[in-house]
Amino acid sequence: MALRLSVLGGGGFRVPLVYQALLADHGPDRVTEVVLHDLDADRLAAIGHVLAQQAAGVPDAPVVSTTTDLDQALTGADFVFSAIRVGGLAGRAADERIAFEEGVLGQETVGAGGISYGLRTVPVAVHIARRVAELAPNAWVINFTNPAGLVTEAMSGHLGGRVIGICDSPVGLGRRVVRALGADPDRARLDYVGLNHLGWLRAVHVDGVDLLPRLLADRDALESFEEGKLFGVDWLRVLGCLPNEYLHYYYFAREAVAAGLGDAPTRGAFLERQQEGFYSAVRSDPGSALRRWEDTRLEREATYMAGNRESAGAGERDACDLDGGGYEKIALALMRAIAQDRGTTLILNVRNGSALPGLDADAVVELPCLVGANGAQPLATSPLPLHAASLVGAVKAVDRAVLAAANTGSRKHALSAFALHPLVDSVSTARRLLDRYQVAHPGLAYLR
Repeated sequence: MALRLSVLGGGGFRVPLVYQALLADHGPDRVTEVVLHDLDADRLAAIGHVLAQQAAGVPDAPVVSTTTDLDQALTGADFVFSAIRVGGLAGRAADERIAFEEGVLGQETVGAGGISYGLRTVPVAVHIARRVAELAPNAWVINFTNPAGLVTEAMSGHLGGRVIGICDSPVGLGRRVVRALGADPDRARLDYVGLNHLGWLRAVHVDGVDLLPRLLADRDALESFEEGKLFGVDWLRVLGCLPNEYLHYYYFAREAVAAGLGDAPTRGAFLERQQEGFYSAVRSDPGSALRRWEDTRLEREATYMAGNRESAGAGERDACDLDGGGYEKIALALMRAIAQDRGTTLILNVRNGSALPGLDADAVVELPCLVGANGAQPLATSPLPLHAASLVGAVKAVDRAVLAAANTGSRKHALSAFALHPLVDSVSTARRLLDRYQVAHPGLAYLR
């Protein structure tokens, strides 16, 4: 069966990773048509050049078309991949800068920056969900738009289980851990649980045996990969598990803020400058699009979470982690599992149901799911330890405040989101953050 994939945010820099994965897929029920949607026609054209050069010499390459009309992009879609960025990288840079200037963490999805991003993204994501329900009610939406858990939960209110969030962080962690253990990836079962960018790997089962205690006891093995270097062996042994890399912002908040207050540009400002250079160069020389994209991508991956690694003394990223993280492979595996009813287990962001004790049924969580023709069903798991459960509960309360603000336009709910976040240490700071974000982002004018 030929499938049609619509990519929202189709002019985004990481779209060629998705197309690259599709080019390598020659099995049944494959994507044969890709529609790229973006509000920026120039960015669409640049990414179109990259994809055309990727497809050169591939006889069965999926046909690519572009459009700036959302309804046109959605009509007839079997799968919708949502990777939008409301406010662009300039918006991200402002989120980070304002937070750091107020003395709190500035990051795309964690803390004040993530709240600001969520407040302006949720209304757009909800609009998209409504249009999907109207124009492509049988389509499956794969959400990569950040904050991924929050946005997926917002869209699920209109699409139910037909929206599934993906993230490459848990998969990257699992891949590195299995490699450090010298285990067979096909035989390893990961006990990973939490929220998006707030999860823990609690066990690695191979043939019924948990190998994680062996890894925690082996200092050399722990220090051989990213998370071991980032968090330090002693702290990982205290936790008794392996945190998602984003938990560095919580466990080492002072160091993360100090790193962000240095002379180096924030991550958002760096990417804004880098990508402006890429898109400008492709406009001037379309024939160099693929080469310039690959060079830019490698620089992007090499500098990922550079401030955190520097503050932890973790050094440069391992060469095997510079392949883009793998979210495009997760998206392809998810589409295959649904289209072919494969019964594949993947770590995804889905409605909780009764899988994770302590959270309600509608809360979107990140944990292993069994995926088939009926979508993704979360696998039941044991409760989180108190230290993790309390943090998950606090962040989920913030998510719910963001959703309430987006649904009602209430500035009161928006203020509570900032004030209740564990990384914002004062209600007064929360008020200043909200005031400044509303000035910086016209998309937050709806809050009154």
